[in-house]
Amino acid sequence: MSNLHDDAVTYEVVNGAAWVTLNRPDARNAINSAIRAGLFEAVDRFNSDGEAKVMILTGAGDAAFCAGGDLKEMAEQRLGPPPPDFIPYFGRTVAVDKPTIAAVNGVAYAGGFLMAQMCDLVVAAENARFAVTEVKVGRGSPWAAPLPWLIPPRVAMQLLMTGDPIDAVRAREVGLVNEVVPAAQLREAAQELAERIAANAPLSVAASKAMVYASADRGWHDALDEADRIWEPVYLSADAQEGPRAFREKRPPQWQGR
Repeated sequence: MSNLHDDAVTYEVVNGAAWVTLNRPDARNAINSAIRAGLFEAVDRFNSDGEAKVMILTGAGDAAFCAGGDLKEMAEQRLGPPPPDFIPYFGRTVAVDKPTIAAVNGVAYAGGFLMAQMCDLVVAAENARFAVTEVKVGRGSPWAAPLPWLIPPRVAMQLLMTGDPIDAVRAREVGLVNEVVPAAQLREAAQELAERIAANAPLSVAASKAMVYASADRGWHDALDEADRIWEPVYLSADAQEGPRAFREKRPPQWQGR
């Protein structure tokens, strides 16, 4: 296992899945300067790591995925509006073309909610809780602007205006979470999902992700045009030929990513 920025974040690849762990369990994995620096390093490593097909983001310990920003540090620094590069916001401040999964092992509040929101998929332990708590401490949550795309707008409105948490089952009901599992099975479930994705053709997986986000960013007609552009190199790739060939020959495909 490799440690990043004074052990604040750890990075470990397990059978194609890069486990990126927020490692401040005594502080409920609150986001401080060391966590932020470690996350930037982890994203850079993941993007350049040929062995890592999927990222799984989680928190150390059993109580918290991430309780949000370190309010003590914020107070000491008199933090105003966070700069755009305050954290590696996937798809906004850093490009992450490969799939990402949040394995939420406890509370995901404020910045922790953002960490889950910015991942492509979410697997949550039964004890997980989700909340946008900024209204309770007078902070802002502009990062939650995509939330009405992920969940019904009225549910988003309630989360944002009350700051109250929802449990993992409710989060799955409204579409924020993909799977809910017992806490003891969280790592296994996230790893299994990552391996199912990693077994697929990498260009097709990346294009699938890009297409979904293009649909969110554009009107439907533009999204369809963009989807055509995204998928053209996939159709023209060697993998596009390998998949049908392997099916015909009744063998596992050997993906080349080109």
